[in-house]
Amino acid sequence: MDELELAPKLAVLKALAADEHVTRAAERLGLPQPTVSRWLAELSDALGAPVVVRSGRRVRLTRAGRLLADAATRSLAALETGLREVEEELDPEKGRVVLGFLHMLGRSVVPELVRGFRAEHPHVRFGLVQDARQGVVDKLVSGEIDLALVAPPPSGPEFSSVVLFEQELIVVVPAAHRLAARGAVRLTDLRDEDFIVLEHGYGLRQITDDLCAAAGFTPRIAFEGQETETVRGLVAAGLGVALLPHPEFTPPAGVRELPLTPRSSRVFGLSWLTDQPLPPAVRAFREHALRTHEVQR
Repeated sequence: MDELELAPKLAVLKALAADEHVTRAAERLGLPQPTVSRWLAELSDALGAPVVVRSGRRVRLTRAGRLLADAATRSLAALETGLREVEEELDPEKGRVVLGFLHMLGRSVVPELVRGFRAEHPHVRFGLVQDARQGVVDKLVSGEIDLALVAPPPSGPEFSSVVLFEQELIVVVPAAHRLAARGAVRLTDLRDEDFIVLEHGYGLRQITDDLCAAAGFTPRIAFEGQETETVRGLVAAGLGVALLPHPEFTPPAGVRELPLTPRSSRVFGLSWLTDQPLPPAVRAFREHALRTHEVQR
């Protein structure tokens, strides 16, 4: 199967990768279901291996189908970027910025960034995507978002990043804890403690694991959560200790927050793909974010 024959079928594979249901994929693409089914059969014949198999009322992508669907997603992302570049070259003020960021940044940081930018560029549209750190980075790699605001910023030659700001990390312990009266705490003081942490995939979990490893121990995990305030509440209930940033709101009763010595912090960076050209509106937002946080760097 050559490129011309394959091209119309890429959108079908992308739709099936998101939702392995032929009818819904056909509806989303505005195609008759028989056409979608026929294209899948043609793809399978051309490859010499099935791209989908039946699974009840749904279908499941085979390994070959998943590999081709991933390639289709990347190809269409590149095409969408190209179309946006053409549109924005004609009128940069009517572009679109897709920003991925951590959930906790949706309370103040991202709204303030967007508000300030829209004051200067009122017609630029935004797509805002919230997820755990690894989810945001994965979406950046796949082309689903233009920019990622995460902590820590991803490493590797495929990424370019600029630090925007940092947050000091503190030790949070129950009010009646043996360390609660200390003026400061070393990580080694927590070696035998039960830790309350975020799940894997969250940047703060990676930072906690890395800091403890540097201190010479693996944290003993008692509970895993998805929100820092939930973690703080579990500490208040006396269920363990945690490494967290300073709270945005008044912390719950029953906790004591202590500085770490030596001081530790988590760094927030704005990241993009090194080899992926950024449309004009995205470049303008990136520069706005850097100017806005320049005093904090």
